[in-house]
Amino acid sequence: MKTFVVANQKGGVGKTTTVMNLGAALAIKGKKTLLIDLDPQANLSSGLGFTQQFDKDSWNSTDEAPYKSVYDVLIDKEPLSSVFVATSTANLFLVPSHLSLAGAEIEMVNIISRETLLKKAIEGMSEEFDYVIIDCPPSLGLLTINALCAADKLLIPIQCEYFALEGLGQLIETTKLIKGVNANLKIGGVILTMFDSRTKLSESVVKDVKDFFKDVAFKSIVPRNVRLSESPSHGKTIFQYDDKSTGAMAYKKLANEFIKRFS
Repeated sequence: MKTFVVANQKGGVGKTTTVMNLGAALAIKGKKTLLIDLDPQANLSSGLGFTQQFDKDSWNSTDEAPYKSVYDVLIDKEPLSSVFVATSTANLFLVPSHLSLAGAEIEMVNIISRETLLKKAIEGMSEEFDYVIIDCPPSLGLLTINALCAADKLLIPIQCEYFALEGLGQLIETTKLIKGVNANLKIGGVILTMFDSRTKLSESVVKDVKDFFKDVAFKSIVPRNVRLSESPSHGKTIFQYDDKSTGAMAYKKLANEFIKRFS
């Protein structure tokens, strides 16, 4: 079992879209895959059909989560095996998030070895998966540090837009610091997202990223695609929503390259 963290403190770079659709593509190819939603916004969970309950009058989320979540794993020490759920895609499983996770970083402050809570939960999991992929919030807080400490490889999605490489130095430095706790962590790959073939800027960013990251940048590039943006609102992966779209084709190619690199 190999564990991956998809992280970039910059928001809007396609982290959750990549976790959801790369995970689904791997599952379709027969790889038993577990996705962990470590973002309090729970976009990965809602994108796979697991929605939070809201009070219709106030539009505030209810206090009680309608399901067990990663919060129960980190704070209440629930085993991962009792929290993950099957999705509508065969071989694809999810540890969902919930808004309650927003306060978890404060609650974790006084816990001993707080940065390795997720690592211990994954190590104690009895189920066998080929891949575990963790989706992180767009920050370098305690939740993301937990993910970095738990993973074997870091996957960095970078959008093909201006300022694409901005802030990545901080993420790389954090990764180096994490090695004191997780000596195995390495950058496993860089995934270029939101590529627009009509602009010279996108082509320039691709060149810059491939020059900067050399061998770790994936050859497969994810285009800017409306269908990719639409599918989460229907609680579906891109393969369930529009299997013939350019976005679906891109994630299939990425999955093939991923398997070849990490099998």
